[in-house]
Amino acid sequence: MSSDARVLPTLNADGTRVRVRPRVVRGRFFDRRRIVAYGLLVAFLALPWIHINGRPAMMMDLGTREFALFGAIFRPTDTLSLLFFGLSLAFGIVLITTLWGRLWCGWACPQTVWLEWVFRPIERLIEGNPSQQRAIDAQPGISGRRLLKHAIFVGLAFVVANTFLMYFVGTERITHWVTQSPSNHPVGFGVVVVVTGLMFFDFAYFREQTCTFACPYGRMQSVMLDRQSLIVAYDPKRGEPRGKPAKKSLPVIEDKRGDCVDCGACVQVCPTGIDIRKGLQMECIGCAQCVDACDGVMTKLERPIGLIRYTSGAELAGEPRKLFRARTMIYPALFAVAFTGLMVTLGARQNADAWLERTSNPYEMLSDGEVSSPVQLRVENRTDGPRVYTLTYQDAAGVKPMGLQPTYKLAAHQARQIAFVVLSPRGSFSEGKRHAALHVADDDGWSVTLPVLVLGPQHDDHDDHERGHDGAHEGEHR
Repeated sequence: MSSDARVLPTLNADGTRVRVRPRVVRGRFFDRRRIVAYGLLVAFLALPWIHINGRPAMMMDLGTREFALFGAIFRPTDTLSLLFFGLSLAFGIVLITTLWGRLWCGWACPQTVWLEWVFRPIERLIEGNPSQQRAIDAQPGISGRRLLKHAIFVGLAFVVANTFLMYFVGTERITHWVTQSPSNHPVGFGVVVVVTGLMFFDFAYFREQTCTFACPYGRMQSVMLDRQSLIVAYDPKRGEPRGKPAKKSLPVIEDKRGDCVDCGACVQVCPTGIDIRKGLQMECIGCAQCVDACDGVMTKLERPIGLIRYTSGAELAGEPRKLFRARTMIYPALFAVAFTGLMVTLGARQNADAWLERTSNPYEMLSDGEVSSPVQLRVENRTDGPRVYTLTYQDAAGVKPMGLQPTYKLAAHQARQIAFVVLSPRGSFSEGKRHAALHVADDDGWSVTLPVLVLGPQHDDHDDHERGHDGAHEGEHR
């Protein structure tokens, strides 16, 4: 079936898969991307093992619900910090896309880096060039070369999967899962097997389909790009009409053909199978492989390079590129506000945090006529070392709490829930409530006093089971 009948570059009209077997062409962008890719691969493999202040350099711990990022620790209670971090990330992505298009996809995305610089080079080493790979595709059954390739891919997928999981469960747990018997941790073993299978499926089979179908970024770029954004594009004014170059031995009176000789090199090297000469397409990841291929052909023909190049829609239309425009002023301003908010909230964080949590039962009437009012406190140690916290309950009615210890020791980064009750005479409440305070202090100078609203029955309430459920203990402190 001809390529014109394709619905997508990698799909025929009947839904069959068009396997992309890109040819490798070395050039200035290829060499630069290779340096970036290998640096990112080293960083990806090393970061889980690097610790800053006793914590991994980058880890989203699902067990403790903590996010470590180069020494900064984010917890679910860091509402403002997490908000500003998310906004900074979102505005940063939009700004980068507005200025430089899909530079992330072609140069730094893990999908591209692992596929183009690890899995496909191994595939070419074992199966040969694209023509030889297609010959293996056409063979019935599975050849020995392909079996060898898949065996190596499974091992690589195992490495990628375990490294990926380290960012969520830590190196110690992954090492335990890998080195111990699966019967000792069936859930962990199952997670490793499933993620390894997904990685193998992605890099051995699905490949560029991930960028086309699974990743939303390609579709989002249509609303983030404008005519001034940097893209990889073909210059039709210079390249059209296409045609083979005239032989130098033949006299040429007038040659109206453009510089594009229709060699197809740009299509042969594209990792997503598109023809860049058809204009900007969702599948283009901005990797510049077509730029290197076309520049090589132009150099051989002694023509200027840049028929395919990094440019913008405005420049292709003969207009100057404007770096300063509404988007490039609004997005940096929003990013600056969000990032400043992140830095301020991180700098304002104290060594500990304590707050009162709501309880399901505001109070309970006891048989001896006393009122039992529960109090639920949560204390969080934000430091890198253990701390001892002293708790002092202060009540104007002179009542004492039950079950409250004077001191509590918390390990580094530990959060603890402390529950106790206040037994009060029924007559100590005014309109069903009484004000108290809870003083929390650590052994390093941090302290806070939390107002406690102790709830009880109304004076005219004769039914012990009719209770005002207006809320539990208030006065949360962040």
